[in-house]
Amino acid sequence: MHDLQHNPDVLSCLANLSSDEVFTPPEVANAMLDMLPQELWQDSKATFLDPACKSGVFLREIAKRLIEGLKDEIPDLQTRLDHIFQKQLYGIAITDLTALLSRRSLYGSKWANSKYSFSRFDTAEGLIRLNPKLHHTWKNGRCEFCGASQSEYDRSSTLESHAYEFIHTYTPEKIFKMKFDVIIGNPPYQLHTAGSDNGAQAKPIYHLFIQQAIQLMPKFVVMISPSRWFSGGWGLDEFRNKMMNSNKIREIHDYQNSLDCFSGVDIKGGVSYFLYNRDNEGKCKFYTHNSNYIHSMSERLLKEDGCDIIIRYNEMISIYRKVHNKKEFESFSKIVSGRSPYGLNTNHCGYSKKKSSSDVVYFERKGFNFISKSKILKNYESIEKFKLFTPKTAEDGKLPGKVIGNITYGNPGTICSGTYLMIGPFSSEIEMKNAASYMATKFFRCLVAANKISQDAYAKVYQAVPIQDFSKPWTDAELYAKYGLDEEEIAFIESMIKPMDVEA
Repeated sequence: MHDLQHNPDVLSCLANLSSDEVFTPPEVANAMLDMLPQELWQDSKATFLDPACKSGVFLREIAKRLIEGLKDEIPDLQTRLDHIFQKQLYGIAITDLTALLSRRSLYGSKWANSKYSFSRFDTAEGLIRLNPKLHHTWKNGRCEFCGASQSEYDRSSTLESHAYEFIHTYTPEKIFKMKFDVIIGNPPYQLHTAGSDNGAQAKPIYHLFIQQAIQLMPKFVVMISPSRWFSGGWGLDEFRNKMMNSNKIREIHDYQNSLDCFSGVDIKGGVSYFLYNRDNEGKCKFYTHNSNYIHSMSERLLKEDGCDIIIRYNEMISIYRKVHNKKEFESFSKIVSGRSPYGLNTNHCGYSKKKSSSDVVYFERKGFNFISKSKILKNYESIEKFKLFTPKTAEDGKLPGKVIGNITYGNPGTICSGTYLMIGPFSSEIEMKNAASYMATKFFRCLVAANKISQDAYAKVYQAVPIQDFSKPWTDAELYAKYGLDEEEIAFIESMIKPMDVEA
């Protein structure tokens, strides 16, 4: 009855099943718990909350540690189990199924008041609750708490509403009417919108769980989520700014390849987990994981001067500082257009033969065609100038890689579709070609990678790149010398950035 060891571990199997509500493998849950002070496991007054229970793995692994750690204080096993389960461990499930699964994982029975439960409760839910009557609060077509679209989520009561209790309240402290020492979990990552998938275009909600957890003022918050919040994401700028500037994140473990953390689940931009310490500010230990080993670690503040993102590559910090500390620094992003530089959609097609003398050359995925000048909605002044075109999406941000897409010359009389961004314009062909030679350098693309964590390659990913004098071409050797990079920094760039050519 009291055997809490499982072999094989069913939660390890469940961790491989879903790409939507991602289940946490037990080994990852334990790595997250290892960041907490070990004296917690000998503290019979410490309280723990998982605000997004899926499999119950966090509560189960905490229970194992407390069962061992409280042996001396509470020698009788049943008395110890009753104390741990009824006074220390709390959870909020996200669906009916995960409520049953979490109780089964923690209590040994899907009903907490069952005779098979490790500790008998008066109610079937025990301390893992689910509010089945909770709904979104609609205001102007969207939920005022999570931003869900009313047209997509105003559903029949027989369907899951995804109105998660923890983030659909202004007073989360009233859910259990108590304070917690530790809030830990793996929250839902996004709300699906029409045509979206498990990628960067789905609306993120994981940050809402993190913000709500911090609002409850526990001593520690430990969460795992996509790493996209480091540099981008829909609605994540304010959240990232608060997290970076608080200096209370004391440890981050970053997996650029989510498959190294969640077997079988590919999350664009990777995943990471962190330790937030309410009472202890300072530098963050930032670990980069590659496969089954730690690739690098640095102890640093997350906020770099002049940088509004978290640089995920430890080796890139010194390079960024040397470049940005130059007095003449001016960002390359100022000559990068916004999305859809000529007001044309990505699926807008040109035609193969010129129909009118006013037609312009139109660069699209299929190559160079023609389009009527009357279709152009903006950036008219650049049409008859030299410029460059590069895709607005490229590789997924992991290194080693090329980082950006192909660079194509845009001669006078040429525009591009919404698939591309426009670089420039330039006053001469030689300036255009020299700018292209600069973009093709490994130095340039390394600094793009500082801001790029997913496929998105909009203007903001070029913010850390310095603009140059384009009256001359540039080579990596010249740039390394200009910015005083040492052998170790050069070796990092050379090993992580692949060569690329410029298309005519």
